[in-house]
Amino acid sequence: MLTLHRLLFLPAFALVFASALPAETASERDGLKGLVERQNRLLAAASTKTTQAEISDMENEFQKLVYAWDDFIAAHPDFAAAYVSYAALLNQPLIGERQRAARLLLRANQLDPGIPRVKNELGNYMAEEGHPLDALQYYLEAIRLDEKEPLYHYQLGTLLIESRDDFIASGNWTPAALDKTMLEAFGRAASLAPDRIDYAYRHAMAWYDLLAPDWKAALAAWQALAPRMRTPLEKQAIRLHEANVLIRLDRRDEARAIVDEVNDPVLAGNRQRLLDELAAPSASEPDPKNAPRIVFPVTIPTPPSAAPAPAQQPSPGP
Repeated sequence: MLTLHRLLFLPAFALVFASALPAETASERDGLKGLVERQNRLLAAASTKTTQAEISDMENEFQKLVYAWDDFIAAHPDFAAAYVSYAALLNQPLIGERQRAARLLLRANQLDPGIPRVKNELGNYMAEEGHPLDALQYYLEAIRLDEKEPLYHYQLGTLLIESRDDFIASGNWTPAALDKTMLEAFGRAASLAPDRIDYAYRHAMAWYDLLAPDWKAALAAWQALAPRMRTPLEKQAIRLHEANVLIRLDRRDEARAIVDEVNDPVLAGNRQRLLDELAAPSASEPDPKNAPRIVFPVTIPTPPSAAPAPAQQPSPGP
């Protein structure tokens, strides 16, 4: 039974991706194109449904599509692009066949080890299954194959943060090396996609995850991000991030001036938190390296299906 979930569907993604993969014959190309177009139409239609009953009405159509994919792969067992596109369908939350999708991706990887997107998807699967060390190898391979794809660098940074303890326990990483690699990964993602605010936001947030943050660099990141915000709420949230970092730098008068400018009621709790910190005595010799690690909720949503863990609804505050 199909279950109503938020779809990962992106219009024509599977078709565009599949067309970039090698096809051996005209029959393979035409057959793949027809199946992917059919798949995109069904997923697009399903994305408009709002009730379980509406989704259930489409179950027969999706089942027929699954049978069609099975028949196509049986007829073309060495066609890597078919495995990749079929896995994209099975990976949809609507279908929920993640393990089967992973097997298809592993087969595609055997047939053609030079597809970076396959490495990335296998990395996602390994991370979700609790195997971060294996996930790391797939992400690094994806980056090696396509160093200019920002998503792969973003994935690497996310994995290093979410599985920090596992990597340090492995003995292959020191905390300092992990922090450096993580920060560089998010920075690379942001620089490769300068139009993506979500990447720049995650890069700025990364300083909160460091054991020994360079707060001056963090301040520069937030100040660079502020003009790019679209709504007054977002702009004020970024300003609170600036104030938070200024407190770490013991530049309290500047921090207070910023906090006093914030008046959106949605940010009242975060504003008060900073006011409470400002009211406390400051250290006579502040050391930014020993400042407490503070993690705020996310303001900007992460890229769709980018992170190994399921995406959460964004929060409006710092």
